[in-house]
Amino acid sequence: MSVRITGGEHRGRRLRSYRGGDLRPTSDRVRGAIFSILGPDAVEGVRVLDLYSGTGVLGIEALSRGAAWVDFVEANGRRCQQIGESLRELSLENKGKVYRARVENILDSLPGAYGLIFADPPYDTAPWENLMDGLSRHSLLKQNSVVVAEHRYGTAMAETYDGLTQVSSRRYGDTSVSFYKVGDTNG
Repeated sequence: MSVRITGGEHRGRRLRSYRGGDLRPTSDRVRGAIFSILGPDAVEGVRVLDLYSGTGVLGIEALSRGAAWVDFVEANGRRCQQIGESLRELSLENKGKVYRARVENILDSLPGAYGLIFADPPYDTAPWENLMDGLSRHSLLKQNSVVVAEHRYGTAMAETYDGLTQVSSRRYGDTSVSFYKVGDTNG
């Protein structure tokens, strides 16, 4: 299985990944749309957190588009190894760190001050309330941070979660992406 980087310095490069029944990488189309909606200012020079990383393609795509640093969190050891290999192949190993851990167990250990967070948990889980509230509770967000939540279409997502306000939601087939922002959303 491979996924393609859709933009930035490494546009067109492919990342290899091990197949797995629970692995559902964000499609090129959805990933391109996410970064188009975010715009370059939300990515360039920011610290990024990629939760439930899987292949790591969201975080690696952010690095390709100018992010300063990405922390990847993935519970599967083999996938963590693959993310590390992908970072080395793209000469990005000095711009990211891979944590092998369950997301709910590591939030209090992460460095924080993230400007952009991707959360793409398995569709058969529903961690949203605990996860989104946990991001604020563990001081991982800074003012004007953006959280991109990828979920199955039809999943009930709240308009607000402890300091996060939904500013947009888009549907792509059976996938929906909800964008949340910290702080004043009126400008």
